Amino acid sequence: MAEGEGVAGRSIRVRLDGNASSKDLGALKAWLERERPLEELVRDGRLRIVEQPRSDGPSGHMGVGMEILLVLIGAGADAVSKELVAQTRRAVEAWLENRRRVESGDPPEPRVDPVRRDEG
Repeated sequence: MAEGEGVAGRSIRVRLDGNASSKDLGALKAWLERERPLEELVRDGRLRIVEQPRSDGPSGHMGVGMEILLVLIGAGADAVSKELVAQTRRAVEAWLENRRRVESGDPPEPRVDPVRRDEG
């Protein structure tokens, strides 16, 4: 199965727009992997955090052509909970605050959304 394939309704998409770089995307992915309780879900094998090509990237699109997908795994992973989306948003905001402190320039604009069942 390809990354992100067959996971509609069981995943959260994180996109960075604006001045985002591939370095930003890699740093955010690493941050999410270390952020509790996401880290615990990854360690328990119930969540996978992957980078994949953006699903909305028109040809000639400027900026990062990748996104991060948090994919719930297992029989109990029927749908993304509101709490998991909120935890992911808090983790992205914490990363953004950290980036503002340690890097100059305009920060990227993050978007965190559950993937709808008709997407994917």
